[in-house]
Amino acid sequence: MADDSFHAFVKELFAGMGPVQIKRMFGGAGGYTDGLMFLLLADDTIHIKANDDAIKADLIAEGSGPFVWIPQNGPRKGEQIDLGYWRLPDAALDDPDEAVKWARRALALAKAKAAAKKPKAKAPRRKAKKKR
Repeated sequence: MADDSFHAFVKELFAGMGPVQIKRMFGGAGGYTDGLMFLLLADDTIHIKANDDAIKADLIAEGSGPFVWIPQNGPRKGEQIDLGYWRLPDAALDDPDEAVKWARRALALAKAKAAAKKPKAKAPRRKAKKKR
């Protein structure tokens, strides 16, 4: 499936979430709503945010597995890195209602992670010394 048709399929599948934006990145793409990434699209496969043990257990029960990135160069070359996204269960690919149920869980995780981030404290401004 070409990127454009796959991206159109993803938007249609998750239409119940409201508008989903697809942004290309690193040979794949991310799916966003409310300004938060909750989908990872790679090799025409949909992965949902799953950085929580409860959702991982449910995904395992559905026969899903994690998206694993293997860097081709750099200090972590060849290492298998779990990015916290798991494959959307096959049953959800043909059922938009089921897909949206999974997506809402993934978006809730993205919102919780965003809320947990502490705002960066601004460094206090130093007053300029007066010249005499």
